[in-house]
Amino acid sequence: MNNHSNPMESPLCLIENDHGELRTGEQALEYLRGISEPVVVVAVVGLYRTGKSYLMNRLAGKQTGFALGSTIESKTKGIWMWCVPHPIKTGHTLVLLDTEGLGDVDKGDSKNDTWIFCLAVLLSSTLVYNSRGTIDNQALEKLHYVTELTEQIRVKSPDASSAEDEEEAEDSQFVMFFPNFVWAVRDFTLERKIDGRDATDDEYLDFALKLKKGMGKTVNNYNLPRQCIRNYFPSRKCFTFPFPTTPQNMSNLESMDVNDLFPEFRETADCFCEYVFAESRVKTVKGGQVVNGRMLSHLVHTYVKTIAIGNVPCLENAVVAMAQIENQAAVQEAFRFYESEMEQVKNTLPLELNEILSQHQKINTMATEVFMKHSFKDENGEYLKQLAETIDKHYADILHQNEQASEKKCRKLLMDFYAPVAQKLQEGCYAQPGGYEVYCRDCDNILAQYRNQGNKGVRAEDVLEEFMKERSAESNSILQADQKLTENEKRMQEERERTALMEQRVKAEEERRKEMEKKLEEMRRSHEQRIKQMEEKMKRESCQQKKELELAIESKVKEQRALLEKGFKEKADLLNNQIQQLREQIAESSRGLLEIIRNFVQKVF
Repeated sequence: MNNHSNPMESPLCLIENDHGELRTGEQALEYLRGISEPVVVVAVVGLYRTGKSYLMNRLAGKQTGFALGSTIESKTKGIWMWCVPHPIKTGHTLVLLDTEGLGDVDKGDSKNDTWIFCLAVLLSSTLVYNSRGTIDNQALEKLHYVTELTEQIRVKSPDASSAEDEEEAEDSQFVMFFPNFVWAVRDFTLERKIDGRDATDDEYLDFALKLKKGMGKTVNNYNLPRQCIRNYFPSRKCFTFPFPTTPQNMSNLESMDVNDLFPEFRETADCFCEYVFAESRVKTVKGGQVVNGRMLSHLVHTYVKTIAIGNVPCLENAVVAMAQIENQAAVQEAFRFYESEMEQVKNTLPLELNEILSQHQKINTMATEVFMKHSFKDENGEYLKQLAETIDKHYADILHQNEQASEKKCRKLLMDFYAPVAQKLQEGCYAQPGGYEVYCRDCDNILAQYRNQGNKGVRAEDVLEEFMKERSAESNSILQADQKLTENEKRMQEERERTALMEQRVKAEEERRKEMEKKLEEMRRSHEQRIKQMEEKMKRESCQQKKELELAIESKVKEQRALLEKGFKEKADLLNNQIQQLREQIAESSRGLLEIIRNFVQKVF
């Protein structure tokens, strides 16, 4: 189910297009921020008035929602969003993006169309291209936006490498980050035959994307959109839709019952929806990081802001910007967890050091797990260090409060036990021969009661030492006034008291030393645990990146095999270079992981 508290009853405008100026729809972004579960993003693009919105409504499981319109006027402006619970992936949200029609005669701005197309590619995990009639050269020429993607999107920051190296590397990497490609051909009336035999929809698409041999300008122009589709998108799928109803009823499509549509159209529409639901991947970003609704809102904001100021969207920069926001939020969320759990510990103060250390270590580990769950690309450990420092500061404050609670409790115990002695002093019970012996017996009784009392906390020995020092003048006064004792006996008693006080001082110092050792040991264990947790997370992120690269290699190998079968050896050789580059990246990422972990440990701890 969508974990948002308020289900979206109808679409919201995600990206407004006001006379060619793009800006984010704050209401839609706010809704996305409330979605913490992974999102599967399906965007539809295509020429205006080709029925894109109808497909989106079908995917949403609704009769109406996205505006269909029944005239030549384009109804959708900008990009509209509808978030619904994913029909088959529990715990995921299906985000549907309906884009304004490309090539709208009223707009007359092809650059604006290009940005709408690029945003659909950047934000989606499945891109549906919707067209009418057939997939012929004219249809592919209208898909010229795909040939401009390398000019409008950057994988890495421009200063990461030389322009030539960057362009070559990015051309091989687009397939890692681009969505699956689905071509929906509407109102298809031709027979699907290739060389006289029946062909499937996918075979029909592959045939339409077949390259021509040759090197002339005409051949290059013919091959370019086909080659871009083959190179940039990790998978391709085609659905040919017959007419849904009679021409007279087309304007009533939104209000017609599904059962009143032509059976062949219903069957194709059902297959289309089943495929999209089953095969559309969870949205990820560079590095294989799974995207939730909140993270998607960051991407939308970053990309639109970048375009608005005239720059080219960069996948790496967008991920870095998103990581900064998410990592800061992860620090706050993890600390809130630690603070909340430790609040319950504070309610039981004072505690012995072993008890509070044990609770802190357990909750600290859990809080770090909360951070790890929501953070990513914290390769320098900046945010984990920030969390550790924040937790350590709060923990130090709790330790201080524990000491104060212990001191308060111990002082009260001693004062309560001392109260009868104070009363006897006031009554003069000790101001007589033999009074000192009675006083010492009463004081020994105080110490016995105090030592038998449990749960005194970490200041027990220190407070007792202070109490004994405070009573020394009182004890000496009673001793000197006792006429029963000889001068020699008084000197012996003075020495006994000094020895007892010294023993208590040594005992208190020993307790402080042990406590310091325990605190240092706990710090060491906490650091080791954080390092272990971070190493595990880095390994998981490395595995995600490796999987990303392997999927790209798989796509490239498949395309290379197809080119070789068709006799395009030169193009296949170029792909071989790209495949080799991707394999080298896998090897480099594996070799570099230990170095990253080593640097991380040095910087953070």
